[in-house]
Amino acid sequence: MPPTALLFLDVDGTLIPFGAERPYPLYEPPHPLPETAAHPLLNRIDPALGTRLRRLAELGCELVWATTWMDDANAAVAPWLGLPPLPVVDWPDEDEEPRLGPRRPHSKTKALVAWAAGRPFLWVDDEISDADRAWVAGSHPAPALLHRVDHREGLTARDLPVLEEWITAGGRPAAR
Repeated sequence: MPPTALLFLDVDGTLIPFGAERPYPLYEPPHPLPETAAHPLLNRIDPALGTRLRRLAELGCELVWATTWMDDANAAVAPWLGLPPLPVVDWPDEDEEPRLGPRRPHSKTKALVAWAAGRPFLWVDDEISDADRAWVAGSHPAPALLHRVDHREGLTARDLPVLEEWITAGGRPAAR
């Protein structure tokens, strides 16, 4: 049986859209939020994403936080979405891995490939570039899908079929 794919999730610009005109004010999270989960941007996250992300996990991937929120994603975002605590990618110090410009991979890229350790992975972020795709293609032996979302809208229902198709096809684009 092939290894379960990893689904690396960013928060800012990906789950929290920066162009959200209105929050989801009538939403009641599935569980009472701990006091540490109070965050002014949480109500910009589409609460339906929790169910959709759990569905992706059921299809064959392991959800992993790939965000500078670090463990705060488990304290605030996971309860908002009704997700269990997820593993968290530990980032290198910024002094060691600076953002190298538009023609260089994002500072997250090498850390995600190392964390995946040869497993297939999906990375959902609003800052993915062609440089990231090229670096992963040349440095990672397993299938990988780097899916960029529009930071103004974040992850939407339009993005989810792309992720679902990749997972169900075992890391390959489905034949068309």
